[in-house]
Amino acid sequence: MNKFPDLPIYAGFNMPTRAEVDIHDLEVEGELPTEINGAFYRVGPDPQYPPLLGEDIYFNGDGMVSMFRFENGRVNLKTRYVRTDKFILERNAGRALFGAYRNPFTDDPSVKGEIRGTANTHVIFHSGHLFALKEDSPPVAMNPLTLETLGYWDFQGKLNSETFTAHPKIDPQTGEMIAFGYASKGIDTPDITYYVINSSGDIVHEVEFKAPYAAMIHDFAVTRDYVIFPVVPIMSSLERAKEGKPTFGWDATKEIYLGVLPRKGDARDVRWFKGPNQFASHVMNAFNDGTKIHLDIPVAEGNMFPFFPDVHGAPFDPIKAASRLTRWTMDMESSTSTFSHSQLTNMVGEFPRIDDRYAMEHYRHGFLCVTDRSLPIDNNVMGSITGMFINCLGHIDLSTGKEERYFCGPKSTLQEPTFIPKSDNAAEGEGYLVALVNRYDEMRSDLVVLDAQHLDDGPVATVKLPLRLRQGLHGSWVPESQLKTVTV
Repeated sequence: MNKFPDLPIYAGFNMPTRAEVDIHDLEVEGELPTEINGAFYRVGPDPQYPPLLGEDIYFNGDGMVSMFRFENGRVNLKTRYVRTDKFILERNAGRALFGAYRNPFTDDPSVKGEIRGTANTHVIFHSGHLFALKEDSPPVAMNPLTLETLGYWDFQGKLNSETFTAHPKIDPQTGEMIAFGYASKGIDTPDITYYVINSSGDIVHEVEFKAPYAAMIHDFAVTRDYVIFPVVPIMSSLERAKEGKPTFGWDATKEIYLGVLPRKGDARDVRWFKGPNQFASHVMNAFNDGTKIHLDIPVAEGNMFPFFPDVHGAPFDPIKAASRLTRWTMDMESSTSTFSHSQLTNMVGEFPRIDDRYAMEHYRHGFLCVTDRSLPIDNNVMGSITGMFINCLGHIDLSTGKEERYFCGPKSTLQEPTFIPKSDNAAEGEGYLVALVNRYDEMRSDLVVLDAQHLDDGPVATVKLPLRLRQGLHGSWVPESQLKTVTV
């Protein structure tokens, strides 16, 4: 009954682990900087049961959170499943009950109307809680120290939307969490609900408005004065969902829209800028100089998500899927609805990160996962890899244009990095990148610690894991000073 299908997303390094672990004093190669004290959290899909329909996409697995706890030169690892409603219902049944990604019409009738979230996309800390996030459902609160699941979180009953973004932004100056939900009134609806949540965890501002069309809005951007919602045509369709087809699909005939809202504005203040068809997903950062708004984001000519088919039947084009960091600029004083764009680097990459202390501000240092197929690749080891191929971490100094990279070797790939400042008052970008490395030849993982300003030098320390952590999605760093405020 529990045999997973013979598909690449369940084989080799992608094989579900289905294991929750506690490992103390992980082996460290090199010297771990003693100023790194806190926790690196990350989450990814790890299905506990084979898919109900016999096949699935990678992003539909149950959320497994990992916590690397750094304390005085030592590292401990704890992993736990997020006990979502879906997870508990399926655990009790001993089998999968929920069907295709974002498609409730494919579920077992016994779970009709239940929350389908897997909490597998991002994990962040705010107001004393760790929130595991999936954009089709409310946040799931967890204890940051024990990873015990506390349950779905509705912010004292004030969360009115059915959905909540997997990419909320934390304002480093105010402690506010800026968030939204798209399809907030149900599947295939253009409704967006925007939230400002104060440092105590209370919703203090809410705005409802509609996008130009119903589509996936995976990420968004926040500046000191504005919020920007990129609407790209990963279109949703209720008809396709009811027919058992993928709920989302790429439409290369549609223009893209950037919705701009003042942070404390209301629905009548939303202004839409539009541009030619292109793809964008994860935001690096955004800032504004007065009414001129700059949004830095990897942009591709075409669809980057092959698991969401072209609605007109066109085949997936990997060349058009290559994204490069681009700056989109809008002017709220302009009389037109257009925006300008300029490419910031030739590196092909995604999963951008920054020194989060400079979020929403003019900034200098950006980091991203990079694909460089000109570097050595051991095809005997790497031939079975599916999905995005990431073999480098890149750093770009936006002030000087200088770039550098860390190459993980011909038999490995990388997961998304996270930045750790050397101290609270360190200069921007002065700190470390941590990232998991998938060691395909050894079928296990390493956590590398790199000097963020000297990626070319390689790891200053490598935390050696005696196991394999499946490819994850997003993560975050929480310093010890914040963890000390948590009450168990």
